[in-house]
Amino acid sequence: MASLNPYLNFNGECEAAFAHYQSVFGGEYEGFMRFSDAPDPEMSGGPGADLVMHVSLPLGDGQVLMGSDVVPPMPAVEFGSSVMISVSPDSVERGREMFDALAEGGAVHMPYEQQFWGDHFGSCTDRFGINWMVNAGASGE
Repeated sequence: MASLNPYLNFNGECEAAFAHYQSVFGGEYEGFMRFSDAPDPEMSGGPGADLVMHVSLPLGDGQVLMGSDVVPPMPAVEFGSSVMISVSPDSVERGREMFDALAEGGAVHMPYEQQFWGDHFGSCTDRFGINWMVNAGASGE
């Protein structure tokens, strides 16, 4: 069996985004490297040397949220609606906390509230352009 871990790319906001995600989900970085840490002088001395080359934030149960900034010649990130990250907290209250923190400064698409299927659910785009769904099961109340 394989594990599936989201890898997020940013146009220079990776460090701020992951500081925010760390405040939402908790945990400590498992890895954090800047482009300036790379042995290749073209990469480490380029215009994006202070940007994040790789960060990983373990979320528990073998899940890891990872990310990086993009620097030339990598193509700039274009945010869209084709991918959403779904989070399933273990209580409705924790879901509310996560949703409110993720939605702060972003856009709410569906408010976090009890749905016809019994769960509490909401969707939003955070201030960094990442789409989120938060779903807390009715059994987790």
